[in-house]
Amino acid sequence: MTKPQIWVATVLVLFFALYILEISTKRTDEQEKPAATTAMGQQSSSQISADQPPEKLVASLGCTGCHGGDLTGTAMAPSLHSIKPNWSRQRLINFLRNPESYMSSSRFKELRAKYPNEIMPSFSNIDVKVLGKVADYLISLKK
Repeated sequence: MTKPQIWVATVLVLFFALYILEISTKRTDEQEKPAATTAMGQQSSSQISADQPPEKLVASLGCTGCHGGDLTGTAMAPSLHSIKPNWSRQRLINFLRNPESYMSSSRFKELRAKYPNEIMPSFSNIDVKVLGKVADYLISLKK
């Protein structure tokens, strides 16, 4: 073998060894991970099912993290009780799927001023059936 052939063979062996190491490490990481969650603490869309009770869906989506365990509001987000006068089921589903599209209204400008550093996450990756069940539950909440 010539020197260039030896160098090429060495690089290929090293590349193959690193590739095997990456694959074995990736499998170990995946096995150790608990249920997948997003940055806002919500479960991934594949783990959320409309068969769950609405209270559990709300918790799974991470709503209680900002709006409080009883959804009466916190310093991070407003109360979700008595929202029926402001929302229809379809509008609430649309809001949950794309909250940014509602931020230009005067009502949301006031909320943005009250909660300046908080951002409502988008749930566009969640099944509409799940969002419908959550919307029905939230609209039914009373003080």
